Amino acid sequence: MSLDGWNTLLVLGGIRSGKSEFAESLVADAPTVRYLATAADAGDDPEWAARLAAHRARRPATWSTEETAADPRRLADVIATARPEETLLVDDLGGWVTVLLDPAHQPADDTATVDELAAAVRSCAARLVLVSPEVGLSLVPTTPLGRAFTDALGAVNRAVADACDTVVLVVAGQPCRLKPAVVHPASADATPAAAAPSTAATTVPAQAGPTDESPVTAGGPPLPGSPPVSTPQVPAEPTSGADGTGRTAPTTVLPVAATDLVIQPGMDLPMPDEYAGPQAVDRLAGLDLPGTGLGALEQVISFAAATQGTSTPAPWRSVRVLLVHGDHAGGVAAGSTAGESARRAEQARAGQGVLARLAAESGASLQVVDAPAAAPVEHGPALDAGQVDSALRYGWRLAEEAAESGVQLLVLAACGAGTEATAAAVLAATAGAEPPAVLARVVTAGGQLDDVAWMTRCAAVRDALHRTRRSSRDAVDVLAELGGGDLAVATGILLGATAHRLPVLLDGPVGVAAALISRDLAGQARHWCLLADDGGHPAVRLAADVLGLDPLTQLRLDLGEGANALTVLPLLRSALALAAALPSRPEGDDSEEKGDEPGPVEEPEPDFHEPEPEGPGPTTTAPATEAAETSAARAG
Repeated sequence: MSLDGWNTLLVLGGIRSGKSEFAESLVADAPTVRYLATAADAGDDPEWAARLAAHRARRPATWSTEETAADPRRLADVIATARPEETLLVDDLGGWVTVLLDPAHQPADDTATVDELAAAVRSCAARLVLVSPEVGLSLVPTTPLGRAFTDALGAVNRAVADACDTVVLVVAGQPCRLKPAVVHPASADATPAAAAPSTAATTVPAQAGPTDESPVTAGGPPLPGSPPVSTPQVPAEPTSGADGTGRTAPTTVLPVAATDLVIQPGMDLPMPDEYAGPQAVDRLAGLDLPGTGLGALEQVISFAAATQGTSTPAPWRSVRVLLVHGDHAGGVAAGSTAGESARRAEQARAGQGVLARLAAESGASLQVVDAPAAAPVEHGPALDAGQVDSALRYGWRLAEEAAESGVQLLVLAACGAGTEATAAAVLAATAGAEPPAVLARVVTAGGQLDDVAWMTRCAAVRDALHRTRRSSRDAVDVLAELGGGDLAVATGILLGATAHRLPVLLDGPVGVAAALISRDLAGQARHWCLLADDGGHPAVRLAADVLGLDPLTQLRLDLGEGANALTVLPLLRSALALAAALPSRPEGDDSEEKGDEPGPVEEPEPDFHEPEPEGPGPTTTAPATEAAETSAARAG
């Protein structure tokens, strides 16, 4: 079971279920661990003493142990003050509740103490694992003390689980993820398809679905297997050949999602936390900063807080780049070099090129996705309805697999001939744009403007819009008539990411066009998208305005869709790390409240039109009143 990407994690389990061993395995790679032991002393109970001794024997010598049994409130204080570079393991909350209920240690307000613990977990900057017994599955105890314990522990588990970003239940040694939950809009019995990794470098021909092994049926063609996920590495020195690609072995392919998924307008998907974002921005005002704040990067803090559901968001540690490769035939691809997009996709698979290098620098994994090629839109539909449905479900599954493997942020990348003109056609159909106004100029490999190719693209989009002038503007119909496979897969990715509460970083025409279409299928999708840079692209600027997405930077980058976002990603991570790690401003150090302190005295502006003083002496630019005061002082 992969649990990458967590920051605060609760491990639940029954007695002897293996919960403690599982929790210890999660932090085994940490250089140091602060082990917070909550249990009271064994006293004269030899069996309990043996249990405690077994726990101590499992801990590595590099771990430090701290006892919190003497004061239940101390546990929340330790968690709240932990530093971002630390790793904490609390074992367990059952012992903490036992001490909390002990009359000898019981504070005045148990509820307040539990609330303090939950608040400390929610704001914890360190990596934190908490272990707790799950005792609520048995009969209600017959003794008052037993009922008080189970009720209190149940309340603690609920409060802490709500504060943690990940929750796991261990049953008979088998960990089962409870949070984040897996979302399945369809409830019918699913028959998983065979998952066969696809590494083919060629794209599917036009008018073929994502797989051509079986004919299209009413329910759409079967979903293809997931492509492998690679983790590009920064090469130590320039290398060449098969041994110098810097690509690691692909990860294990995750189970295939249900094939009965229905994607249609009006989907009810989750929204980000509407309160966490404003709370995070308000919190920034109290940080101990020497300047006025993070400026435009406050938008990043607000977005991360809302999508993570906490006012103290953590930097995105686990990032995955999804490179969607799909070509478009016909006039929309005028001026594109034949085979160039396939070369870029294969280059990324091999861990080479701009996108792979930036992914390696960011520690992001990379997955190249081949989408079905689109037919010329000026003559007929780009895809048929069955192919669109399959491509949408395929993209949904890719996002679902990323969420289940612990990915915290998706970067949507794209490469393909004709993508910019196709995005312009989608903008014209969904937002009423004029194609020439949103079509970027065509630049040749030598850096020259190709006006003939640009006019050909404009004509192809004009003809496609004329052909479909009486067609439905339903989102799925737009994808079939004008969009194509790459836009359909990208739209499915955005919808799947929204369903699994996974934020997405956009930066190009395919991403924003897919966001426009996904908005018409589920209005919540655009709230999970962040625009890194519009690159000065007219289509991206217009779509961002329609979607209400403000670009974080204005660097006018043109490194390829997805590469622009990866260039900005380290800056976003730095802002999140700074906001999470800085302490609050010391009390009484509020410069805004010091308005009664004397400030520098400004010299009055000299009046150069004032007549010169009569009599000998040096000429001065001081006001007449100052001169008079000086003369009086001398006379005195």
